[in-house]
Amino acid sequence: MGEEVRATLLTIAGWLGVEVAELSVMPDHVHMLALIPPTLAVAKVMGELKGKTAIRVFQKHAYLRKKPYYGNHFWGRGYCVDTVGVNEEMIRKYVQWQEKRERREESQPGLGLE
Repeated sequence: MGEEVRATLLTIAGWLGVEVAELSVMPDHVHMLALIPPTLAVAKVMGELKGKTAIRVFQKHAYLRKKPYYGNHFWGRGYCVDTVGVNEEMIRKYVQWQEKRERREESQPGLGLE
C-alpha cells in the first residue's frame, strides 16, 4: 500500500509540475518536501495530491471501502504546510530523520516516545 501511495503521489506531482525533493510514506501519514511553482496554489496542489491518491488507492484496493473505520475517506481532513527558504536543507533532513526514526520504532515496539 505504501508503495502505491508513493508512486501515485510522485506521478500526480509530476503532472502538476511539482518537484518532490523528499518523500516518506509511513503507515498512517506522509512527510513530503515539495517544490511548488509560484503559479500554483498550495491548497490546489494538496487537493489534487490527496484526492487523486485516495481515488487510486480505493480503485486498486476496493476492500478498504468496506472497513467502517475508513468511512470512505483515505486521508484526514487537514494537512500541515510550511514554506521553505533558507531552511530547505533542514526540512529535508527532518523528513529523512522522521522516516528512519519511525521505521526503527516499528521494528522495536516499546522504544518509541510514550
